[in-house]
Amino acid sequence: MEQDIINNYTQAAALAKQQADKYKTQANTYSLLRLAIFGLMIFSVYLTIANDDFTIMAVAIVILLAAFAWLVARQSEYERRRDYYLDLESINLNEINSLQGNINLYNNGQRYYNEKHFYSSDLDIFGDASLYNLINRSSTATGNDKLASWLNAPADKPTILARQQAVKEIAAKHNWKKELQALLLFSNDGDISRLNKLFSYLRLPLNLPGEKGLGKYALLAPYILVAAIVAAYFYAPAKILAIAIGLANLGIVASKASYIKKADMIADKIGTMLGKYAGVFSKIQSEEWTAAYSNNLVQKLKNDKTSQKIQELSELINKLNYHLNIIVGVILNLFFLWDIRQIIAIENWKRNNHENLETAFDVIAEFEALISIAVTAINYPDWVCPAIADTEGYTLTAKNIAHPLIRENRVDNDYELSDAYSIDIITGSNMAGKSTFLRTVGINTVMALAGANVCARAMEVSVITIVSYMRIKDSLNESTSTFKAELDRLQMLMGAVEHEHRVFFLIDEMLRGTNSMDKYLGSKAVIEQLIRKKGVGMVATHDLQIARLEDKYPNYVRNYYFDIKVQNGEMLFDYKLKHGECKTFNASLLLKQIGIDVVGE
Repeated sequence: MEQDIINNYTQAAALAKQQADKYKTQANTYSLLRLAIFGLMIFSVYLTIANDDFTIMAVAIVILLAAFAWLVARQSEYERRRDYYLDLESINLNEINSLQGNINLYNNGQRYYNEKHFYSSDLDIFGDASLYNLINRSSTATGNDKLASWLNAPADKPTILARQQAVKEIAAKHNWKKELQALLLFSNDGDISRLNKLFSYLRLPLNLPGEKGLGKYALLAPYILVAAIVAAYFYAPAKILAIAIGLANLGIVASKASYIKKADMIADKIGTMLGKYAGVFSKIQSEEWTAAYSNNLVQKLKNDKTSQKIQELSELINKLNYHLNIIVGVILNLFFLWDIRQIIAIENWKRNNHENLETAFDVIAEFEALISIAVTAINYPDWVCPAIADTEGYTLTAKNIAHPLIRENRVDNDYELSDAYSIDIITGSNMAGKSTFLRTVGINTVMALAGANVCARAMEVSVITIVSYMRIKDSLNESTSTFKAELDRLQMLMGAVEHEHRVFFLIDEMLRGTNSMDKYLGSKAVIEQLIRKKGVGMVATHDLQIARLEDKYPNYVRNYYFDIKVQNGEMLFDYKLKHGECKTFNASLLLKQIGIDVVGE
């Protein structure tokens, strides 16, 4: 099944590459034609001077300028299509890399790593070889933030169910998903301040002196100059008037050069970026949606006409950039006071439209997060959409649940906690699978409560808050010993059980930083306090004495274990969860393998 998925991505990448090559050839052709037009413009100036006939240049400039603008537009369109198909190729190749080697061109979420979070550090949610690295398909900084927030805390049941329906629909629109990713890939460059710069630009007024008067004159200027040129054709002395008007127009533009430069410096890159975002908004709006979650997001864009507004601003900024060609810029400013006209139009747009754009870009972030969790349904069709329980007690049941980040030799297990309150003690030898099982349950629960599919054949889970106690580390910077770090984590866990909504804890070997007697007594005391607080979760331990709590609390404590088999001195692990307590441990065997014999006294 996985190979079929990889083959589909490979074919799609090849088709995208063919399209990119086609549009590259067309763009190069139009680039040569633009050069020819530029040469004809110079030739028209020569003819005007040679024949002392201003009409030649006037007519030639009008015709050639129109032709040049058309060629620029066509070349830009072909370059846009070329870049789009190159990005689409990258999107498909990235999915192949993700499936074959957990390699992802998108951000791995390292900046969200937080050792003090309830579970994200222990469950490998962020960073290299993480859940975030596996599923993230967000290019924008806001999309990355949105996905991180979904993985950092469980949603409520209505939201989870709504996301699940949206994920199913996006999975069925696989080509649309990849196309939207291709349109957004330009923003996957690590610049987390891009949108903040855009919003700051939209809120910052230019304050151009005499803006109203200049705006009115800019509308009349081309008619006045053309009238003077026509008059000069019939009455030679009027040439002086036409030249004077032209020079005056250029002088007005030059007098506002500092304001034009200020607008140009900010708007240059933003214009191209806005044009790309306009395509993204259009892609989202033009698609038909039945899932309520997606449809509600799209309605926000349609109500505000976001795509049209963004495209309008992009076009205004790109028109301002026409002056980057010196000859074209001089002609446009000569007739139209082009630069002034464009910066006034841009300022008017900003005053009228900037308020709702942040909400619109949040819609993109939501779709990026949805696309990311939809990866679990698209790339892994054997994973399942979990049921969200609504029981008085805790529910966390799973069939064939496995760790999503383990690709080779993945072992699945069953687990059942159905509308109950209990603490499960899991004993077992070193390397038998206790820690991996805790992480398996934890990471799949995080996925389920974000709205994603899970690595299991079936799963049902209540809306719970995972709190983990697993990788406890000392800190030289904070002068914290391992034992002190453990006490801090225990305090956090106890506080969470008391104050957070329906905590499900995952504890792996409590109080490692102290002696064995204190470890046992302390661990026993912690578990008994958790029982009194009606805490629910799992505790993995090597200490068989802890398993005796089942005798004292038979209605609350359950024992499970992972064991090993020894054949011809070799340890064999099956990594399967079993009911009861472990009887076989392997420390002596492990020490013997490195030349140390353990002899009992």
